[in-house]
Amino acid sequence: MDCVKVGVIGAGYWGPNLIRNFFENPQTSLVGVADLREERLKYIHGTYPQVIATKDYKELLDQGLDAVVIATPTPTHHALAKECLSRGLNVMVEKPITLRSEHAEELIEIADKNGCVLMVGHTFEYNPAVRALKELMKSGDVGEIYYLDTARLNLGLFQGGLNAMWDLAPHDISILLYLMDQDPISVNAFGTACVFKETHDVIYMNLVFPNNLLAHVHVSWLDPCKVRRVTVVGSKKMVVYNDIEALEKIKIYDKGVEAPEYTDTFGDFQFSYRYGDVRIPNIRFTEPLRIEIQHFIDCVRNHTEPQSSGRVGLKVVRILEAAQRSMMNGSHQEML
Repeated sequence: MDCVKVGVIGAGYWGPNLIRNFFENPQTSLVGVADLREERLKYIHGTYPQVIATKDYKELLDQGLDAVVIATPTPTHHALAKECLSRGLNVMVEKPITLRSEHAEELIEIADKNGCVLMVGHTFEYNPAVRALKELMKSGDVGEIYYLDTARLNLGLFQGGLNAMWDLAPHDISILLYLMDQDPISVNAFGTACVFKETHDVIYMNLVFPNNLLAHVHVSWLDPCKVRRVTVVGSKKMVVYNDIEALEKIKIYDKGVEAPEYTDTFGDFQFSYRYGDVRIPNIRFTEPLRIEIQHFIDCVRNHTEPQSSGRVGLKVVRILEAAQRSMMNGSHQEML
């Protein structure tokens, strides 16, 4: 396959970034874009005059495509991806893959049956800073991992039909699965609906991984500051990945605390605190979406399974479902 013919369904919030990257990639031919809104089609006509712009996505599917990218509201993901995969088209769908795990399972089954690539847009897995963080954890430089903490906060955007957890937490859950290389064994969550009744806009989630390793996820649509942060605390070092930073996305803190092996009196019980230097590694940064799209193209051309495959997307949905049950059930711990 010399050139992958791609169609994009959805030109809204995230769609223009996908369209731009596929258009600029020399290994793809952006055939067309489908969107229901006339103003978005006018934008496509004006920016990419050689690209088909249509309200009817079915017209797009009849253009001899190799792959379809779905960037529509989450409730539409299942039906659109199912139709594309059933036609033998490779699919990249934005997160979360679906709103129900049985729907994700069905998409995986159809993709496997038809020999199609099914990939989920877990963009942060392709972020060079997140990959550098994983390498730090694997190297042993951080030491034994004590716990992880993530925060994804901002003011808005409220998403119709979703709460803040389903909108924001897929990013952090996929990051945690990627960093840990293992699945959590349980989850609990609690939240509150401040603005719209029954739509939780502030959520706190706890994931328990093997060996009782805890990961905390905080997401909110109601925060005055935009926060995109992952903190890893280890026995040797502490690392903060801050995606808001333009250049210094990772900072490694040589800080820690050690308890004495034994004490005889309260006065002897003195913790040993370590306050060392802060190191900022040089990370060659490339747009994560560009890396993600190239990976999708490579998987389509080589018939290989993506890093953020449909199976990974299914794991994320199952965690979200369990967290939703917990939130509706007094924050009860749900086994996974």
